[in-house]
Amino acid sequence: MAGIDIDLERSRAVGEALRETDATLAVAESCTGGLIGATVTAIPGASDYFDSGATTYAYDAKRRELGVSREALDERGAVSAPVAREMARGIRDTADATWGVSATGVAGPSGGTEETPVGTVYIGVAYAGPWGSESSYATATRYEFDGDRAAVRARTVERALEDLLEEIESESRSSSDG
Repeated sequence: MAGIDIDLERSRAVGEALRETDATLAVAESCTGGLIGATVTAIPGASDYFDSGATTYAYDAKRRELGVSREALDERGAVSAPVAREMARGIRDTADATWGVSATGVAGPSGGTEETPVGTVYIGVAYAGPWGSESSYATATRYEFDGDRAAVRARTVERALEDLLEEIESESRSSSDG
């Protein structure tokens, strides 16, 4: 992508962690427009663990493709923790993947507000635990990145992969402890 420079080391580490845990990944992207999926699949052998990606830029696409609730979108807006969580859950469940990752934000250069300035991004991570285990969950974290549109999008991809890797490692540790 013109102007977007992403280090693939995180993507390699995510791929190794998914492969080691026999897990799969699906991604739901808004502000990154498919860059997370493109970065994951830039690694040879990604078909072993990458299921699918959805670029759901518009409100209607988030509802239609991921099952994001009208209430979350109306009450909090597309750039919010509830929507990021629902996006991650939605892609995880529609793809029947172990992990779902989402990104929604304001990449700029316009579109920001005082409450949600340009560079604000929410990244969601959802895990599908074994049926009946009650270990499934979804998280969402707010970040504020500096830079132009390309920098915000690149940093979002990197942070999404970092967040996913941290969750995979945490889940792997808790599974081996139990």
